[in-house]
Amino acid sequence: MVEEGGRVLVLTVDPARRLADALGLKGIGNDEVRIPDDVFTDAAATPRGELWAAMLDTRQSWDDLIRTHAPDEETREQILANPLYQNISGRFVQSHDYIAMERLYELHTEGKYDLIVVDTPPTRNALDFLDAPQRMADFFSSRLLRWLIVPYRSRLVNLASRPFYQVADRILGTQFLADISEFFILFQSMYSGFVERAEAVTRLLSDRHTTFMVVSTLEATPVREAEFFSAELTKRRLNLGAVVLNKVLPSYLRDPKADKLALSMASRADELALGLTDDPVVAARVAREVAESFINFGVVARREAEQQAELTGAPEVLVTVPFFEADIYDVGGLLRLGAQIWG
Repeated sequence: MVEEGGRVLVLTVDPARRLADALGLKGIGNDEVRIPDDVFTDAAATPRGELWAAMLDTRQSWDDLIRTHAPDEETREQILANPLYQNISGRFVQSHDYIAMERLYELHTEGKYDLIVVDTPPTRNALDFLDAPQRMADFFSSRLLRWLIVPYRSRLVNLASRPFYQVADRILGTQFLADISEFFILFQSMYSGFVERAEAVTRLLSDRHTTFMVVSTLEATPVREAEFFSAELTKRRLNLGAVVLNKVLPSYLRDPKADKLALSMASRADELALGLTDDPVVAARVAREVAESFINFGVVARREAEQQAELTGAPEVLVTVPFFEADIYDVGGLLRLGAQIWG
């Protein structure tokens, strides 16, 4: 799309320094950064569009959210100064999942990009990412939360709940309970906004313009993960657009004739080495190692083919990306990868 004149953003919610390196950037953070034109020029490409990148900063995103949606300045400053907020906003795993969805929704509603590509964590963690908005809404309406904040909204604590607070006070301490209660009382002032945006994100993920792509290698565990995630997407009625199989060995490794030739080469290594060099012992060792490596790669290639044939729940678009001899570390490599995927 960048080559055709579109404006594309790549947002990674799974912090990875390699993304910045591959895009020719010294660093990326919460704010979007445009990939310089000379990066494409160096890769012999002349895109008519723009490529942008951002990497989720959990703490900054939470701070921005509070500044934008707090009902008033006093509430905003109280939340930002609350010790519990300062602790969990940057460290709590679930807060990372939720704020990632908030950030995606914010970028989408701004309407600056024709395409937003979200790089999520590995499969099962990606489900936490999808479930985060609803979990946040459920938590703010939970009984536990009500029990924590009631005594600080009212001095009256009924006899049934008093033992809970006495035990909690002994274990956690009065100040910590006060910080918890203040934090959630303040956050409840934004409850309706959380719920509205959670519902909006759910609609966005279900929209026909939103497509999920599952990336896997043809190994037993990753394939099971890919099948699991594909089934979950179907269960949630989300659009699975493609499965991309990465680092697939070439088909010639499965050629029976080539395999037979490699077996013959391994068994006749001493004979074949004669006349090749002044050191036939070394030559025979090299020939044998090459032949045996080919045979071993053939075993793996056939196993990969079996895994692909047994892949269940795959969409119509099933793409294989070959195993590249060199690692992909720059835009040129990304362009070659794209050419392999889309032709």
